[in-house]
Amino acid sequence: MFKINLKIALRNLVKNKVSSFVNIGGLAAGMAVAILIGLWIYDEVSFNSYHQNYKSIGQIMLQTDGENGKSQGGSLQYPLSSELKTNYKNNFKYLVTASWVQDYVLSAGDKKISGIGQYMEQEAPAMLTLKMLYGNWNGLKDLYSIMLSSSLSTALFGNADPINKTVKINNKYDVKVTGVYEDLPLNTSFHNIQFFSPFDLWVIQNDWIKKRAVDDWTNHFLRIYAQTKPGDDFSKVSHAIRNAEMKNLANFKEEASHNPQILIRPMSEWHLHPVERGKVSSAPLNMVWLVGATGLFVLILACINFMNLSTARSEKRAKEVGIRKAVGSMRRQLIYQFFSESFLVVILAFVIALLVVSVSLPWFNNLAAKQMALPLANGSFWAVSLAFIFITGLLAGSYPAFYLSSFKPVKVLKGTFRVGRLASLPRKVLVVTQFTVSAVLIICTIIVYRQVQFSKSRDMGYSAAGLISLEMKSDDFYGKDDILRNELKKTGVVDEMSESMGKVTELSSNNGGFNWKGKDPKADPNFGTLAISPEYGKTVGWQFITGRDFLPNTPGDSTGLVINETAAKYMALKNPVGEEVTWTWWQNNNQLHYKILGVIKDMVMESPYKIVEPTVFYIKGHNGGVNWINIKMKKNVAASVALPKIEAVFKKIIPSAPFDYKFMDEEYAAKFAAEERTGKLSGFFTTLAIFISCLGLFGLSSFVAEQRQKEIGIRKVLGASVFNLWRLLSKDFMILVVISLLIASPAAYYFMHSWLQNYEYRTEMSWWIFAAAGGGALVITLLTVSWQSIAAALMNPVKSLKTE
Repeated sequence: MFKINLKIALRNLVKNKVSSFVNIGGLAAGMAVAILIGLWIYDEVSFNSYHQNYKSIGQIMLQTDGENGKSQGGSLQYPLSSELKTNYKNNFKYLVTASWVQDYVLSAGDKKISGIGQYMEQEAPAMLTLKMLYGNWNGLKDLYSIMLSSSLSTALFGNADPINKTVKINNKYDVKVTGVYEDLPLNTSFHNIQFFSPFDLWVIQNDWIKKRAVDDWTNHFLRIYAQTKPGDDFSKVSHAIRNAEMKNLANFKEEASHNPQILIRPMSEWHLHPVERGKVSSAPLNMVWLVGATGLFVLILACINFMNLSTARSEKRAKEVGIRKAVGSMRRQLIYQFFSESFLVVILAFVIALLVVSVSLPWFNNLAAKQMALPLANGSFWAVSLAFIFITGLLAGSYPAFYLSSFKPVKVLKGTFRVGRLASLPRKVLVVTQFTVSAVLIICTIIVYRQVQFSKSRDMGYSAAGLISLEMKSDDFYGKDDILRNELKKTGVVDEMSESMGKVTELSSNNGGFNWKGKDPKADPNFGTLAISPEYGKTVGWQFITGRDFLPNTPGDSTGLVINETAAKYMALKNPVGEEVTWTWWQNNNQLHYKILGVIKDMVMESPYKIVEPTVFYIKGHNGGVNWINIKMKKNVAASVALPKIEAVFKKIIPSAPFDYKFMDEEYAAKFAAEERTGKLSGFFTTLAIFISCLGLFGLSSFVAEQRQKEIGIRKVLGASVFNLWRLLSKDFMILVVISLLIASPAAYYFMHSWLQNYEYRTEMSWWIFAAAGGGALVITLLTVSWQSIAAALMNPVKSLKTE
């Protein structure tokens, strides 16, 4: 019986080629999207699950009260680490102090490469459950040791066993390789770490820690990670350690005034609930919901198409049902037959979807910045897939199986059977649903694109074109700025060179302790603080509103400040140039007196979607050093010509370090990566949604034209024009699309208004976006429906009016 049902199902598919193509193709496209999005969502929600203990790992955070409410930060003080280990060790299985992640110069023999590393205490490998290829988790017990990632080990030593081989860090410290671990995947917070080395070695390299930071509760520069004991939850541990800092601040009144509390943030929250500017952000989680909802809608569209066309075609089979019943078929057999056809289509569509996903996954990984693979060996994947096949086949086949099989053969064969007037109502509702979803996606895609373009067009306040920066990764860079500048200018390809604390596209330092005339005595704002060399403004192309730039070799400018426009507005000084600013330095409470030299336009150094921080620029040497070199290439010289000459100068003056530079225009463009990825994903899914909806319309319009074939023939004989017939067949579909647009516009406005609130610097939702989306949907509908409508209107009426 099964073979007979399968044969009949295949014959029906071949007989109705257009309908079969639309059914299978549309459903396959929807399934492929669902699989891709399912993989993407799983990758997001399973972030950090690579670490076996990730449910019990967390980061120690400091929560403080400020002008804008409570804020959190992961930058902690050295004595807090000692306090937690001494008085709160029973709350933790592991407590690991770590440096910040930085780029270092690693050399082995003649090889010199850059590597991103972190100094951590010896329990880190066990806590993170690194998968060791050489050595074991005890690799950081030796003070002068290093554990390399597999890729970094290969870069330094090839495929040889690197254990006990020597690596030099920043051309200063020799360390012994004690372990090699498997490269961490992209969906971990530590994925970019290429090596780990002991935290105590980092302390030795930075002697200021022992001199000034051991007992200083105002110096925030460490990270602390922890793993709780089995059975302890994070809220319990957070409650136990909350006063670990506060009880030590008797001599630190300023720090105590912010009511600091210590808590532990679970690793499972780091990715989807990151801390941005001191606040827990829900943007990544919202992105998961957005993409998930989009994928679900696309899949629903495909299923709607399938059910629409399945039910529409099944009504034509009323006579077949009548004849089968007349010759003895039982209702149960007819139900099996219709379900067999439904499941066959779903299975074929699923097989095609798997092929599409396997071919498109590399492209999708590149688009989504992921490392996903099709989990063909995963039982859960197949369980979900089989459940989906069963549910879809059941839903699509239920109408013909249970409704048509109930027909009375006498009525059908006598020709008195008529489908009810409301039989097409469910299909109309489904078409409205389809185009509502498609229109919402079109509007959302346009607004995402406009938001990215709006931010890209923002005045940066400096010129990133032809600007490159190099990190000063070792001591060999320092004290050579004058000779570097002179040699670079001699090449004829460089306009200017300067040094700064942090690269141009980041604000790496902020401080309080500022005072000026008219300041509210209760306020203690944090300003962005950037140490620079006098040539910085000329290098990056500052735009002055008032005052002047720093002048090289001018001793008086060492106590000068250049402030940005936001800082000037915050200070509320009518004529800021020449005004005195006092800066009380947190390390020793010394009061430093400055005069404002000039005010520049705001430089967009952080997120282009955020309001610029009030920032002050000062000459290096007083309160902090510099760690980046900035080079402005001449406008009329191509980078391919300039870079080899610049590299030659660096190899000559600083031969111990690789020439590892970054283009600042590329660094700035990278700030739009997440939103551009959102836009591309939205555009991709929108295109598929429109395609699937058009397939459905094409199939339904084909069915309607076929159903009304004799009516069209009679109208043509009576003198109806092609235009009249086209309007007759297209009108109903156009009305449905207009209804869907009336529903989609307010829905899209609501969703995108909420999404735009995540950005302080955002575009507006203009009326023309909704009009353009509506017009586009109408044009697409007209083109799709017209294909079948015009073909039906041009048909010879003799063919449609002849008897069967």
